[in-house]
Amino acid sequence: MPSSKVMSADDAIARIRDRDVIATTGFVQSCIPEMLHAALEKRFVETGAPRDLTLIMCAGAGDSKGLGTGRLHHEGLLKRVIAANFGRMPKVAQAAQESRIQGYNLPQGVISKLYRSCAAGSPGLFTKVGLHTYVDPRLGGGKVNTATKEDLVKLVEVDGKEWLFYKATPINVALIRATSADPLGNLSMERECLTLDVMAQAMAAHNNGGVVIAQVERIVEAGFIKPKDVKVPGILVDCVVIADPPEMHRMNYGVMYDPGLAGEVRVTVDSLPRMELDERKIIARRAAFELPPNGVINLGVGAPDGVANVANEEKVTPYLVMTTEAGAVGGVLAGGSSFGASANAHAIVDQNQMFDFYHGGGLDLTCLGMAECDSLGNVNTSKFGGRLNGCGGFIDISQNARAVVFAGTFTAGGLEVTIEDGKLKIVKEGRARKFVNQVEQVTFSGPYAARKQQPVIYVTERCVFQLTDHGLELIEVAPGIDIERDILPHMAFKPHIHKPITMNPAIFRDAPMGLLADLLNENLHERISYDAARNVLAINLSGWSARKKADVDDLQKAIVAASTAAGRRVNSIVNQDGCRIAEDLYDAYADMVAYVHKHHYDRMARYATSALTREKLQDALRRRGLETRVHERAEDALAVIEQEPA
Repeated sequence: MPSSKVMSADDAIARIRDRDVIATTGFVQSCIPEMLHAALEKRFVETGAPRDLTLIMCAGAGDSKGLGTGRLHHEGLLKRVIAANFGRMPKVAQAAQESRIQGYNLPQGVISKLYRSCAAGSPGLFTKVGLHTYVDPRLGGGKVNTATKEDLVKLVEVDGKEWLFYKATPINVALIRATSADPLGNLSMERECLTLDVMAQAMAAHNNGGVVIAQVERIVEAGFIKPKDVKVPGILVDCVVIADPPEMHRMNYGVMYDPGLAGEVRVTVDSLPRMELDERKIIARRAAFELPPNGVINLGVGAPDGVANVANEEKVTPYLVMTTEAGAVGGVLAGGSSFGASANAHAIVDQNQMFDFYHGGGLDLTCLGMAECDSLGNVNTSKFGGRLNGCGGFIDISQNARAVVFAGTFTAGGLEVTIEDGKLKIVKEGRARKFVNQVEQVTFSGPYAARKQQPVIYVTERCVFQLTDHGLELIEVAPGIDIERDILPHMAFKPHIHKPITMNPAIFRDAPMGLLADLLNENLHERISYDAARNVLAINLSGWSARKKADVDDLQKAIVAASTAAGRRVNSIVNQDGCRIAEDLYDAYADMVAYVHKHHYDRMARYATSALTREKLQDALRRRGLETRVHERAEDALAVIEQEPA
């Protein structure tokens, strides 16, 4: 009979040697093998061993106050840390900032997928994630301090294209967590809210001749766990530790156990609390107008998570699939200490598989926070104000989502606003500027996104910016806000300004906005009118946005319907003043124009006051063989329509 793998935490941790490389699991405050971390801390404090460990981890795994990986801060315990997030282990972050340990801050998804590289014996991972950010060797290679010398990231060229190669670091010890273990060490995760990377971590350590230590809630009889329910097979597990007391195996630091988050039961989900109409809700409301119906979405923490509340208020949630980088698909995303999990989820996939989906372009939209932004559209969320926070999954997500919304207040630190009669008033300005000359660290590259034609906007409570080839352009201003008084004096640079439009007034009224009708283009036909006497089809796209391909398709259907109803070929005049077309949709939009022109128009003319809009539209249309000038004034466009035939 095989010997039992069940042992005390102290006996399991005793198998860790000096200079070992340890990978540990956990996401923010969930799924953390707390007893194993506590035992490792206890051993080091009492004996001074093991020393000079390398810690590898993805997302932050702690409470920011000393629990989780925060227990590993003691001088001499760690020599090197490779992590996506340092914010949840502040004393470790401080040691890295003071060059007392070596440190690398790499993208969460890259680290997650590197576990698989280690398991497969691969030297590393090729990916475009991190290009032109601080992870790029040209901008620092992800090194946290000058004491960190080894290059873990290399810039390479394959078939004439730039890639990053991330070197895999062989793992000696995996600290993982599950719910049940049988006598053979087979593990199941029925009471966990996420599966994360436990399988890949266990395989990486085992295949390197290392030790796999699993913290579990209980031991079950052989055969109790069905084969398809085994998350980690016993052949990979060396030590099984039963959590004692049970508080060492909480679902997360704020919840002992929630069967809804574990998928054990389907729960009745109460409506999300209605948000007060303040600056946070204004931002969330404006960002919600970018949501793609039937799309797959990721929301960051902070201002972006209010988008879920707004979607719920506006009855849009059934038309969306929310996801988390931790592996939750669908359901109602949890917040607070349960962030990363989901009640009534459609599925829970491994974290590395979710990042495969993200890296491959599976996300239709992400809404993320921003700490700093500069004139080129670069965003910093990883290192600012003297703090090493880390990028988490920000780089993986922002670089690969089809469209990006950055959301946050215009200034930080004491900002106070009021809304009176549908107008925004700045009562007290924030102490810190967010729009700076140059970000301290590039977590998102504006120029790189612009070259890829990735649609990116920046939403604040008082205005909205759009990323262009030339940097940031001011495209919307809140009612009640004066550009010269409330915007420009509080920026370190002047954005491009081409007659911005007013933000949707419904955002600033404490009443339903009709968001669903807007997202589904249900009222698009109201923008089209036909003058039979003059045979003119007027299309008013002022303030309308083509956010996704379906919007262009909906517009084509509306134009075709109106033209068909006219019973003859029509002359079309299009008001594109304040119309926003996503960067990657100009060709699709031009294809639509070419189609309706060929099948339904005699003459057509369009106008827009923005020189940038005119230029992009003209270029796209001319590539379709349409020598159409986009006029600056409505009068000039109308003159083209009304001129006598030659």
